[in-house]
Amino acid sequence: MASCRVKAWRGGVKSMGRKAGLRLVPVVLSFACLFGCGSPEPERNNGTAGGDTASSQPQAGSTSQVQEVEDTREPADFEPYQAPEFADSVFQADMAEGNDSVLLDLSSVHLGYGAVSAKADSRVKLQITTDGANDPKYTYDVPTDGTPIIFPLTGGDGHYTFFVGENVSDTKYAQLYKTECDVKLKDEFQPFLRPSVYVNYSRDSECVGKAAELAANAETALDVVEAVYQYVCDNVTYDKELAAQVQENPKVKYVPDLDQVLKSGKGICFDYASLAAAMLRSQGIPVKMVFGDVSPNNVYHAWNMFYTEQTGWVSVHFEVKSGDWNRLDLTFSANGADDTFIGDGSNYLDQLYY
Repeated sequence: MASCRVKAWRGGVKSMGRKAGLRLVPVVLSFACLFGCGSPEPERNNGTAGGDTASSQPQAGSTSQVQEVEDTREPADFEPYQAPEFADSVFQADMAEGNDSVLLDLSSVHLGYGAVSAKADSRVKLQITTDGANDPKYTYDVPTDGTPIIFPLTGGDGHYTFFVGENVSDTKYAQLYKTECDVKLKDEFQPFLRPSVYVNYSRDSECVGKAAELAANAETALDVVEAVYQYVCDNVTYDKELAAQVQENPKVKYVPDLDQVLKSGKGICFDYASLAAAMLRSQGIPVKMVFGDVSPNNVYHAWNMFYTEQTGWVSVHFEVKSGDWNRLDLTFSANGADDTFIGDGSNYLDQLYY
């Protein structure tokens, strides 16, 4: 069983929009074995049989000794983390442009997203390109029954082209609608703070409720990251059967059902990354879901990068940098890949951001 330990420190540093605590609290994150995360250790009762606790007074003639128990009460100056207002993303049909087959809503591009709906007899795809010569193309399957999807504009500021096509043969698509748009984001974090087709959640999602529950016991944004990280590591195991099904049917585009992942406690790397992104975004913490290759085996993989203004958290060999994006790989962490595979960050090749 490969295992590694990660220490995290929270200290007197500025948090995202609120005062951080001045306590120094070491946190140890333990990793279980690859392809199977063991269940959390059961709570250990240090008291005696019958419900007596370690702090109970001994009876006359008893040989029991009183044990010292750490006072775990919160300090009087504890201030819980305050999440900003929930950042939503919606399809506004009355603001959309298009035709009888396609409606493309670009009214919220400054907030980092757009939306599209389509009605067609065969498969429909949306392809998004930007003006950078080396910028990747983003392609999404669009439901053909008029159900809208939200897509993030992860290329940042720039000139975007949107092509919506219907499949006519093999990989060829006939144009249903095409338009262009200049995008100027409100800020660089907007695409990574909201729900979208691959990180799909709402105010009422169970994963959002769980994130709020975890955040209630946190003091800073970094504390929330730690709590979500630990929760996912402890409660979601790698689903080898699902992974095999996805690999055997590449034409069927798998999209995570996050509340189902939470309920079943199983998932693949896509699920881990999407669940973590949804939980943290719902608490106002910018998170990228990243797809790319990890050497030495060129594994196509999904992981997260989160942004924090704080410093001091170390994940395997990745030290969180102040005012920068930091990598978080929950699949490997929860399943215990050894740190020689995780490496120092140079073996991750980012390809697509969602």
